[in-house]
Amino acid sequence: MTSLIDPYSRQIDYLRLAVTDRCNLRCVYCMPPEGVPHLRHEDILTYEEIVRFLRIAVQAGISKVRLTGGEPLVRKDLDYLIREISALRPDVDISLTTNGILLAQQAEGLAAAGLKRVNVSIDSLDPDTYRRITRTGDLAKALAGVEAALDAGLEPVKINVVVLEHLYDELEGFADLIRRLPVHVRFIEYMSPCGVFDSSYYVSAEEVKNRLAAFGKLESSEPPVGAGPARYFSLPGTRGKMGFISPVSSHFCPECNRLRLTADGKMRPCLFSQDEDDMREILRGSGDDAPVLEAIRLSLSKKPRDHGGFTEPSGRKMSQIGG
Repeated sequence: MTSLIDPYSRQIDYLRLAVTDRCNLRCVYCMPPEGVPHLRHEDILTYEEIVRFLRIAVQAGISKVRLTGGEPLVRKDLDYLIREISALRPDVDISLTTNGILLAQQAEGLAAAGLKRVNVSIDSLDPDTYRRITRTGDLAKALAGVEAALDAGLEPVKINVVVLEHLYDELEGFADLIRRLPVHVRFIEYMSPCGVFDSSYYVSAEEVKNRLAAFGKLESSEPPVGAGPARYFSLPGTRGKMGFISPVSSHFCPECNRLRLTADGKMRPCLFSQDEDDMREILRGSGDDAPVLEAIRLSLSKKPRDHGGFTEPSGRKMSQIGG
């Protein structure tokens, strides 16, 4: 296996792969109430194209693959794709970010196929607030997905919480959650303007951390597997940990190790980059792997030092990029 090194000497070994642009929720910070126009079926990468791309990428140095969307579990036969990725190399770290609504039915099969762990997005533990944020979501289904993931051995299970103002009323609930279950709650600063809110909704991760002190002394803690840019802390008497991801107040660009591939096969060197390289055209244009590898390296050469400010890139919403 070779290495992928960007212009700033960062080793790139992590690919965020969107398998669909469709989602069964309409979260207020992610997309408008009516959703976003869906890609045509023929514009989405097939599983065979994805596996071919990953075979080349893994040989080049990618060792971590996170499946995203949209909502990845709405795409049929995702367990087949995971099984094929696992067959490329047994030690490839395959993870999944999901809203959890469909996870209870699929967790066991995904784990059997080779999925290692999951992040479940749950922005509120109050059913009414959860429904308001997601516009259509059922909190009970998302929590059932968390339980199913634990039962299937998909550990560690992380709960992603986008920090919005309502969170102050729910911190005790999230503290109770990690006392009851061995899950890790990660508070993620809201990145305006990727959705429909403006910056007046922004709350810093540091402010949340300070308020959590009311429920016990927060102590710096070793991160779980696949921690990424989060900083982790423990609370007394809990089975899980609290993590904080601060892309606004303390961005982690200097340690960035990732590339992104959208559902329609566009490679992005940064979430907020204006650059997109069309991998789909190359994959469909030739059976030769060399142009694919060359395109990966070309995209890598465009990777910026940092995000340069939060702008909505190329007119795409978060759900269309893969987050």
